[in-house]
Amino acid sequence: MARRYADLPLHYGRVPPWLAERMTLLGGAITESIILEYGKSEVLKRLSDPLWFQAFGSVLGMDWHSSGITTSVMGSLKRAINTRSKELGIYICGGRGKHSRKTPDELIAISNLTGLDGNALVRSSKLAAKVDNTAIQDGFQLYLHNFILTSEGEWAIVQQGMNDATGMARRYHWHSKQFQSYLNSPHAGVTGENQGWILNLADTKADITRAGILSITRENPDKMLGEIRKIVMPRHHEVLESDVNMKRLGAVLTLAHERHVENFESLLLLEGAGPRTVQSLTLVSEVIHGTPSRFTDPARFSFAHGGKDVHPFPVPLKVYDETISVLKNAVEKAKIGNSDKQKAIQQLSVLAQQIEKNFEPRPFFDEVIQKERDESYKYGGMTVFGKAEPPKPKKPRPSDQLKLF
Repeated sequence: MARRYADLPLHYGRVPPWLAERMTLLGGAITESIILEYGKSEVLKRLSDPLWFQAFGSVLGMDWHSSGITTSVMGSLKRAINTRSKELGIYICGGRGKHSRKTPDELIAISNLTGLDGNALVRSSKLAAKVDNTAIQDGFQLYLHNFILTSEGEWAIVQQGMNDATGMARRYHWHSKQFQSYLNSPHAGVTGENQGWILNLADTKADITRAGILSITRENPDKMLGEIRKIVMPRHHEVLESDVNMKRLGAVLTLAHERHVENFESLLLLEGAGPRTVQSLTLVSEVIHGTPSRFTDPARFSFAHGGKDVHPFPVPLKVYDETISVLKNAVEKAKIGNSDKQKAIQQLSVLAQQIEKNFEPRPFFDEVIQKERDESYKYGGMTVFGKAEPPKPKKPRPSDQLKLF
């Protein structure tokens, strides 16, 4: 597999119930849309891409760069998918802390239902954890381990470690279909902040040391990792213009707010969805249908449903609920052969990319965020601090008062 990882600032606290419930609904609808359009394998492939994962968490309303995305996204997906695993053909095991230690038992239970080799799955789960926790000693101690499995035996792993000294968390991604070998396959490269010397047993030059550790741990692996891609998220909490591809964001806003949906014949089936909902649906559409190159700026996806900590703006619950409703309705209709709405949602991302080709970015970033914050109360805006309030009237400046006379 191609093992890749992302570094994230540590965030603490819990996801409020009003957001957790919606994350489960929207995360489940997006996953089901991907399955319907591209198959189960594509879900695992995307979960193994750290940039897509970050964009996915952002579109669900989580803080766009924090370590909490991992726990909350995987928890939401586990709730959404495991109640329908037999229907969807995907199972999610493990979780954070004590839940991670239940992974082997969960895998054995699933294997008893599906006829898969449970012992082999448990070995893959344990070995992936040992590689990230022991073979690569980079200062991050694992505390979260999720094993995502299809009924055919294909799997992906998302796990996360903590570094108390630096205040950062690191997320590791695995995918069985991208898997090459556990040993003797050097990393393609590592980018990001240099945190000093580390013990890297993923290097072919570490044969002797690696053999000693593997004998101590009584493991006998025959494969090693293929490539590494590292992503370091900035420590600043707010979304800055430098975090976003303004050409892409501008195209989304143009499609949603400067053109009427009715002008596009392919989007007629989305009647009733106002400009603000179209903005969210366009970013959701890209999470479902976008190619890997589209997720290099995951902060952009926070412009779908904001963030629970106000960055870039409060979560617009009315828009969030309408997005869920449109997407779930499209999924249900597609199941009975009517895929018009699914195609209309897919077309949103296509149209945005077409607009993007000729879009010339202009200074608008601060204005967009301010507009979202000012109008948040209209859309049921919520944060962990409470409901969004209407903006306070601006006091007239002395120069303005003079104009009254």
